[in-house]
Amino acid sequence: MLAITKRNGFALMNLNQLRAFSAVAREGNLTRAAQALRLSQPAVSKQLAELEADVGSALFDRLPRGVRLTSAGSLLLGHAERILASEAQAHKELAELHSMERGRLSIGASTTIGSYLVPPLFGEFQRAHPQVSLVLEIANSAQIQRAVLDDRVDLGLTEGLVASDALVVEVVARDEMVAIAPPGHPLIAERGRIDAARLTQQPFLMREPGSGSREVVEAALREHGVSPEPTMSLGSTEALKSAVASGLGLAMVSRLALELELRSGVLVELPIRGLTIRRSLHLVRLRGKQPSAAMTAFLDLLHARQAQSGAEPGNAYAI
Repeated sequence: MLAITKRNGFALMNLNQLRAFSAVAREGNLTRAAQALRLSQPAVSKQLAELEADVGSALFDRLPRGVRLTSAGSLLLGHAERILASEAQAHKELAELHSMERGRLSIGASTTIGSYLVPPLFGEFQRAHPQVSLVLEIANSAQIQRAVLDDRVDLGLTEGLVASDALVVEVVARDEMVAIAPPGHPLIAERGRIDAARLTQQPFLMREPGSGSREVVEAALREHGVSPEPTMSLGSTEALKSAVASGLGLAMVSRLALELELRSGVLVELPIRGLTIRRSLHLVRLRGKQPSAAMTAFLDLLHARQAQSGAEPGNAYAI
């Protein structure tokens, strides 16, 4: 119940008073109004008396056969009905949001995850909850984590990480970066005998600076004493695959993105001796943000897919 206070000399009415007033106006009788509200008649009379005292006017004429609205009562009734209708609509919309008969879920994903991992999840989620509007924003890892920090997206799915005390991070999947070449490339005949230095002596293509994929590849190659200088930087995994297939150079790409090309022979995997690049894919949330019903359902789906894949569950941690 809203508290009754006065501001600038005017009383602030509470919803219980308005409900009692509206019921008496509708029924034309205190007894029937009390029955409709499932309250005692003295309780309704008390609410009505308090409201009249607060507004400083009689709202009803008390007649032998019931009550009749005064001019002040008629004026107030229109406002009361709109307020109560707005309250009922708010309850309805909140219930729909909780039951996911409506709502909106925005996911930010780094390029590889957004292109290859999220669409099947969105399809499954939409079949289960068709009334929820889904929005996917794709950018590099740094941009997605900025969007989470700015509360522009509900959840982020990224490869790389940007340190922030305001983020809670959970590992939700694992991926592997593999070297690829076009069919007929001379190094294909040397499978298993190519080392990291030999790989990057070829024209070497990479994602753009800020990409989580690029950060992972650069860090792994540095551990092997190699600091790659890419001959070309490209803004998407699709562009990178297309460039390699066109013979512009070699690259290292997420295995998530290669299923079709490797199966069809458009691209060929090049095993690199002593170099295995595995990375974690992260769910990023804003610390303290209360999850909506849609967010909770999506997280449940993500964790279920993680369990089905056999991946070890990741614990949430702060960065």
